[in-house]
Amino acid sequence: MIMVALVLLAFVPAAWAQSAGLPAGQPEALQASGVPGSPGATTTVDGRVLPNPPTPFAGHIDLNALQSVPAWAPRIVPPKGAPNILLIMTDDVGFSAPSTFGGVIPTPSLDRIAADGLRYTNFHSTALCSPTRAALITGKNHHSVGFGVVAEQSTGFPGYNATIGPENATIGRILLENGYRTAWIGKNHNTPDYAQSQAGPFDQWPNGLGFQHYYGFNGGDTSQWQPNLFLDTTQIYPFQGHPQWNLITAMADDAIGWMDQLNSIDPTLPFFLYYVPGGTHAPHHPTPEWIDKIHAMHLFDGGWNNLRDTIFANQKKLGVIPQSAQLTAWPDGLLKNWDQLGDEDKKLFIRQAEVYAAYLAYTDHEIGRVIQAVQDMGKLDNTLIIYISGDNGASAEGTPNGTPNEGLVFNGVYLPVAAQMKWYDAWGTDQTYPHMAVPWAWAFDTPFKWTKQIASYFGGTRQGMAISWPAVIKDKGGVRNQFAHVIDIVPTLLEATGIPAPAVVDGVAQKPIEGTSLAYTFDKANTDSPTRHRTQYFEMFGMRALWHDGWMLSTPPLNDPWNLSGPAIAAPSNAFKWELYDTSKDWTQNTDVAATNPDKLREMQDRLWTELASHQVLPLDSSLATRLVAPRPSVTAGRTEFDYSGRRLTGIPRSSAPNVLNTSYTIKADITVPETGTEGMINTFGGRFGGYGLYLLKGKPVFVWNLLGLKQMRWEGPSALAPGKHTLEFDFAYDGLGFATLAFNDTSGIGHGGMGTFKVDGAVVAEQKMDQTIPLLMPIDESFDIGADTLTAVSPDYQVPFDFAGTIDGLKITIDPPKLTPEQAATLQAKLDASLRNANN
Repeated sequence: MIMVALVLLAFVPAAWAQSAGLPAGQPEALQASGVPGSPGATTTVDGRVLPNPPTPFAGHIDLNALQSVPAWAPRIVPPKGAPNILLIMTDDVGFSAPSTFGGVIPTPSLDRIAADGLRYTNFHSTALCSPTRAALITGKNHHSVGFGVVAEQSTGFPGYNATIGPENATIGRILLENGYRTAWIGKNHNTPDYAQSQAGPFDQWPNGLGFQHYYGFNGGDTSQWQPNLFLDTTQIYPFQGHPQWNLITAMADDAIGWMDQLNSIDPTLPFFLYYVPGGTHAPHHPTPEWIDKIHAMHLFDGGWNNLRDTIFANQKKLGVIPQSAQLTAWPDGLLKNWDQLGDEDKKLFIRQAEVYAAYLAYTDHEIGRVIQAVQDMGKLDNTLIIYISGDNGASAEGTPNGTPNEGLVFNGVYLPVAAQMKWYDAWGTDQTYPHMAVPWAWAFDTPFKWTKQIASYFGGTRQGMAISWPAVIKDKGGVRNQFAHVIDIVPTLLEATGIPAPAVVDGVAQKPIEGTSLAYTFDKANTDSPTRHRTQYFEMFGMRALWHDGWMLSTPPLNDPWNLSGPAIAAPSNAFKWELYDTSKDWTQNTDVAATNPDKLREMQDRLWTELASHQVLPLDSSLATRLVAPRPSVTAGRTEFDYSGRRLTGIPRSSAPNVLNTSYTIKADITVPETGTEGMINTFGGRFGGYGLYLLKGKPVFVWNLLGLKQMRWEGPSALAPGKHTLEFDFAYDGLGFATLAFNDTSGIGHGGMGTFKVDGAVVAEQKMDQTIPLLMPIDESFDIGADTLTAVSPDYQVPFDFAGTIDGLKITIDPPKLTPEQAATLQAKLDASLRNANN
């Protein structure tokens, strides 16, 4: 009897939820169609307990089939009338870059959604990629779901561990369990980097987060020409042999193909497509025809100061900022005015802006193809399309001069204009990994100040957004100014579909949704109604802000967002000053009123600390690039010896490969050369923009270090290897203190040189000193490969995949990190203690 009672309870989700102490309240009545028990029967589900408990067998079982009655459980479908959903978000796009929000870059697809529906002018991100994306797909604040920073900077604190736990089911999982078909196409920046190898685990990959189909790349960015690309959990290389191939188009093709396949199988299947192309995050990789189109428009010839004025006037004409809004001041002394530049500077900077604009226009065009495909299937009327322009403000991670290779900036290398000009004609091709100069980013955030990373100013967090749903939104071309945040999207989708937020998923009680539905704004009668999202905190790298009922408390940055390699601020909890803005009167945070409103300032500070404490924001951490190399629970953690069988092994991500930076190490390969001779890659990590390679070139052994695309160091044997067995060994003796100094907030141990010795069969064949090494980060989209090189070549000696045609009998890599003496550790600790005392005083 006890077992029967338990079984019956499993079939009554509402009763189960109440007995478990979960939220009460009756769900919408279940909607069923077809003859119960028949193959065509469907039903909606209660939705508060997922997966839905199994339906009891409704037939009859006797001894023989002919005397029994079969019955099928009904197929689960969403509530009647629930829309298809197309959730689009671009990357690193400032509020004013697209034409839809006053910019000069043509974005007709975003314009289309705004014209067919609503334009949102007061919508916000978190100021950084992974955090915004985690908040977007969960409806909860970024720290609440472990993404206080990007996945590659995770640390061992609940708000920063880069793990969307089982208590935070994504909108993909919720909709999937309610009968939707789900896909994630584009950037995935929400899988911990230490879980991105073929060893998994895959529960934090899109497929494990509720998305049936995944086509995209893991991590912050990738080349659009030779991307580190995945179909579900399998790395693929569709670009090989196709030099004109580009990922932006390929993702649109895949999105269209997925939707078309569903429609062909069953036009009634509702879909949720989370479509997030990598444009316009660096590298800026548009196709040549788009660069030519933008170049012919001469959009940027007048420079960045003039661009801001043009955009500001456009914004007032469009009504996307109030007529009373003020243009924030240009940061004189921090960034140069256009009229201070020489002709060569202007030439390069115009080229950078044109390539960036081409990338945005190209991305928007491909998004338009996906939207048009929905219309061509006859599904546009009942498709809810949300198009968010950027996951944060325009990026300032290109240095004040820009860079031909984003990896240079992550390693603290800043090139003058003259040194960059040799890449002028190649800017945007696969020969570059480029990023534009900071002043363009500042201009693309007009009328606000600051940029990506800066969570306390709207330049870092204000995103343009357009929403259309022709069957429901009738105020075509309307503008909505209510305050909103990315955490509001999930509750909006749930209200639009009539699906409740689950209380339990996989037996795990769910954290409550923290956002507020925007569905009330769909009604024209609510055009000017008060915002229902009344309080929102912001935090990134120790910078903090709070918006509450029109007031904005802000902390100005202490470090420039393009300075990514410096040490952390010693005590970010009290190092920042406070500013206060009344955004009900001051749309752009132009006038600090903290001095004249001390009581409001104190009230906002107290409220902010409450928000920070309740959303897993503490402890505050201001470190940037140094956090990239913090120890994490990867498959390499704690290991100093790596033995590989020698079988072909490719696509191992940076976090799961031996880290040979800032350390002494040995790479030793035992190989067999066939009678006919051979060449090919034995072991490599990296590619065109930095890394090493051990290979045979026409039989001759070679070891190469590519120092961030700026210099090649080469060791090679004198002649081709004879047939038979050989041992190749590269030994590097590092002459610095290494990563150990970073534990004391000190960067003095990284980027030093050392002696490289290359041996063949025990005999030294080449030896030379490297004066400098890569200090922090290998190329983030490249991989560790054995027996081939799969993405880009580390040297112009060869073309990928450069398979090794001999036999690799074994490969061993040994790491010997520098160790601090007690005296060295004591000195560094004393220095750290002194900086903490000074900060706290």
